[in-house]
Amino acid sequence: MVKHNNEIPGAHFKKHWQNYVKTWFNQPARKTRRRNARQTKAAQQFPRPTAGPLRPVVHGQTLKYNMKLKAGRGFSLEELKAAGIPKKLAPTIGIAVDHRRRNRSLEGLQTNVQRLKTYKAKLVVFPRRARKFKAGDSTTEELASATQVQGQYLPIVSDKPSVELVKVTEEMKSFKAYDKLRLERTNKRHVGARMKKAAEAEKEESKK
Repeated sequence: MVKHNNEIPGAHFKKHWQNYVKTWFNQPARKTRRRNARQTKAAQQFPRPTAGPLRPVVHGQTLKYNMKLKAGRGFSLEELKAAGIPKKLAPTIGIAVDHRRRNRSLEGLQTNVQRLKTYKAKLVVFPRRARKFKAGDSTTEELASATQVQGQYLPIVSDKPSVELVKVTEEMKSFKAYDKLRLERTNKRHVGARMKKAAEAEKEESKK
């Protein structure tokens, strides 16, 4: 008999569950198919980078993820202007643009402007028609030596903070953090009263 006020077990084991199990035996074939598709796509868009357009470095949202660096949707108009790239030209030379983005910090702006300048320095622009060069197109020597970048272009790398090791001294061992915190908290609580008392004492002294 079931003890205590528990739910009566009602496990139904006659539901032919083996008929509804999903299998996934085509993983190796799917892997090969995706690889072939990537190679075909790379050949079609040669000599553009295979990872798509260049994207900015942004911080993740919310307090939990805001220290994490990742690729954003596109560069802001302010970043493009600072790098000297017209906003209508940018998508044609492989730069993603997001007109809604705003720059909230000077560091983020400088990072992405430098990223754009690095990209621009390494960029090789092919003419739309062979032997019909226009302003901004690369030279014949640069076109001959151009190679397709496989994978991520200018990958985003987050710097790991360095840890400095110090020797523990007797002064560190004898320091009482809790007592120090209590003292500073008391000082903060009484700062107004102490300032008032000091002002009154100074006033009495000036009368004498």
